[in-house]
Amino acid sequence: MMIDSVGAIGAQALGGVRSPAAAAQPAGGPSFGEALAQVVGSAIDTLKTGEAAAIQGVVGSTPPMKVVESVMAAQRSLQTVLAIRDKAVSAYQEIARMAI
Repeated sequence: MMIDSVGAIGAQALGGVRSPAAAAQPAGGPSFGEALAQVVGSAIDTLKTGEAAAIQGVVGSTPPMKVVESVMAAQRSLQTVLAIRDKAVSAYQEIARMAI
């Protein structure tokens, strides 16, 4: 409650100047979490498509070239997601090592 009142006083003193975090985010643009959720959702869809194509290829209802294209797209998506995960873990470890 005390912090809220200090924030309100600071906003009045600045005369409506936005914070740097608010200024950095473009108006109407997605947040980082929303953008990350979109990327992960797209990767999941690609992996499901690759899996379905592989199953259809085993059955023989899909040409081998289509199966290879779908599986390769799924592999690229998985590698991208793993790279993002590795960077996030690395960033977390760096933050955890910082002295307070």
